[in-house]
Amino acid sequence: MLTVKGLHKKFQLSQAEHGAVQALQGISFEVAEGEFFTLLGPSGCGKTTALRCVGGLERPDAGEILISGQRVFSSDRGSFVPCYKRDIAMVFQSYAIWPHMSVFDNVAYPLRYGQRHGTSKLSAPEVTERVQDALTKVRMLGMEKRPATDLSGGQQQRVALARALVRQAKLMLLDEPLSNLDAKLREEMRWEIRELVKEVGLTAVYVTHDQAEALVMSDRVAVMRQGQVVQCGPPRDMYLRPENEFVAAFVGSINRIPGTLADEGSASGTVRVATALGAMLAQAREELQKERNVVLAIRPENVTVSQEEPIGSRANILRGTVSRTLFAGDYLDCSVVLDNGQPFRARLHPLQEIAVGARVYLSFEPNLCVIVPALESQ
Repeated sequence: MLTVKGLHKKFQLSQAEHGAVQALQGISFEVAEGEFFTLLGPSGCGKTTALRCVGGLERPDAGEILISGQRVFSSDRGSFVPCYKRDIAMVFQSYAIWPHMSVFDNVAYPLRYGQRHGTSKLSAPEVTERVQDALTKVRMLGMEKRPATDLSGGQQQRVALARALVRQAKLMLLDEPLSNLDAKLREEMRWEIRELVKEVGLTAVYVTHDQAEALVMSDRVAVMRQGQVVQCGPPRDMYLRPENEFVAAFVGSINRIPGTLADEGSASGTVRVATALGAMLAQAREELQKERNVVLAIRPENVTVSQEEPIGSRANILRGTVSRTLFAGDYLDCSVVLDNGQPFRARLHPLQEIAVGARVYLSFEPNLCVIVPALESQ
């Protein structure tokens, strides 16, 4: 459905600042038909620039973009198809709802005034039918006459979705559409958008900096950093099998322990890592060589905290003192200062009680301890 090859985009800075910002540095990815694909990364990583290039709102400096087999940009061929001629629909971060129009008129706008891809202008009854169908899908039918200014944030977001659906484009682009909603509504809309995209049979490219959104909504995720894709794959791989330290730290939280590979693994699938805290066992990774500088990445939810020393376990064990506990509702965030002064975090069951100042043992199983290349060696 969508192919992006070797995309480059540079923005010139002002005369006072001089120079340029390399927003995209040769990124490539493919999105299959019917797939929900997410570009995830921190602010300034180039994810929105990539989306705008796919949508035709920015012209790349180099590379190639194909949508449904049609070449919409090619630097080698000197071709660029403008956005209104691309078979796409877009949902913006700000929703872009016309405040002086009703719900119906907002949704009908692309049918009345936009140049529709490969079709003739629709009649008034056809427009009404399309609008009502789109509003039904987003659960807004019956609100056609309501002024846009009388809508809640969630309703405005649904109108923006309906306006994108009404074009019946094959590819939908969504630029952080949930960032303006409150936490509870944002959580609800994650499910709604994914289910809607799957129900209609669309292909979606979604941009977000929110790791939870990306994990919940996506079939595949591309993590971006400094204009490059640093890992691409299913959400489960991003979280459980990160390929580098940046992905491990950005997608969720980690406890970081630097070290050096002491051997190249065993039949049990574990490897010893020499660290300042002592030798530790972790998941073996075939591509990492002995004596390579690595980082052990341990998720806080995989750490067990107890005041009694674990006995008869192969788990890695550390000692420390509880410095802080924060009750977060569905878990207890426990901060511990290890005996060497390093901070360490654990996410515990909310019913577990542990006092600040308590001496504790922290344990984590080798199969839950992931090795990644140290950031400076990547």
